[in-house]
Amino acid sequence: MRHFDLSPLYRSTVGFDRLFSLLDQAGSAEAAPSYPPYNIERTSENAYRISIAVAGFGEGDLAIESKENALTVRGEKQANDNGETREILHQGIAARAFERRFQLADYVQVTGASLENGLLHIDLVREIPEAKKPRQIAIGGGKAKVLEAKVETAKAA
Repeated sequence: MRHFDLSPLYRSTVGFDRLFSLLDQAGSAEAAPSYPPYNIERTSENAYRISIAVAGFGEGDLAIESKENALTVRGEKQANDNGETREILHQGIAARAFERRFQLADYVQVTGASLENGLLHIDLVREIPEAKKPRQIAIGGGKAKVLEAKVETAKAA
């Protein structure tokens, strides 16, 4: 696999260090953790859902944090303090601690989370502000003259 050295670009650019970090991370995809497995689905035009398989974890064992454009899900199994000792003959359900990070696009917000049947569902919505949405501009010769007339009357007063 090829590795690109982006360090010369750091010296000649300002404000692009996050972009270069993302490119470095994308190049090292084989080091990405595969536990726990997850799905990302689009539920409508501007709504998404992340489903993470967290079998064996309860609500108290999971933490979800949204900060800037990053979503972090942590899971850590709490110790069983009820005095019960169990001998496990085969452990096929992984209960190891994990941390899974997702990079969110601009204007994507977390709207809720639920834990159902061993799946953690995180609902996301992209809410673009009105100022950032594309808009149609009407072409008309009469409106420009009216705006100029209002400006001239304001200057005269």
